Amino acid sequence: MQEKHNPVEDKLDISVENREAIIHEYAPMVKYVAGRIAMRLPPHIEVDDLISVGVLGLFDAIQKYDPSRGARFKTYAEFRVRGAILDELRSLDWVPRSVRQKAATLDAVTQKLRGDLGRPPEDDEIAAEMGLDLEGFYAALYQTRNMPVLSLEDMGITKESGEPQNLLECLAGKRDADPHVQMRLEELKEAIARGIDQLPEKERLMISLYYYEELTMKEIGEVLGITESRVSQIHSKAVYRLRTRLKALIAEEM
Repeated sequence: MQEKHNPVEDKLDISVENREAIIHEYAPMVKYVAGRIAMRLPPHIEVDDLISVGVLGLFDAIQKYDPSRGARFKTYAEFRVRGAILDELRSLDWVPRSVRQKAATLDAVTQKLRGDLGRPPEDDEIAAEMGLDLEGFYAALYQTRNMPVLSLEDMGITKESGEPQNLLECLAGKRDADPHVQMRLEELKEAIARGIDQLPEKERLMISLYYYEELTMKEIGEVLGITESRVSQIHSKAVYRLRTRLKALIAEEM
């Protein structure tokens, strides 16, 4: 079935009235994206604040949309809205320092054991190295579940000034984009694909349902026939494994 043509998208740069029509039409999308992201955040993060930032992302999309590049406005706008919200969360540094330190310790211990053993370490081996029992290890994984899987800094992608590069701008692409940046982004995509392929089957499915299909923990539990707490545990392990394996893959290639 052919998608209904939307004439508003053809007139993005014609008048203020058209921009207002677009904002009105895509306001529910902004609210939806902000709501889905908020589900994954601590309760002190207000969804209304995310919506406000998302609206700014929509304004940015209207100003920068270039139909000659082939992308539909709906796809581009959602990309910009999501990126604006994630960039704002990153700027707020809402992950507590203690959690960042715990994640760094987990990653460092895992990499050390990987080097010593010549294989990915088991959960009990990591727990023992950290002086934890398995329950404490899984609790640490849960606390670090919202840490970024990977950053552009890990890929050596920065601005000419040395400042961190904006992920949204890199992925959106520019006609005059730095060839080195584009090459590193392609390597990032390949590393992520390999990292996901190396996960156990259940964790690969979790990554797909949560990040690609954007189901909530509760919805995934209903799909898999398991409790929401079990879904959360699987998610924590999947993110942890993916983060450490991606960093190992990148370290081998750099």
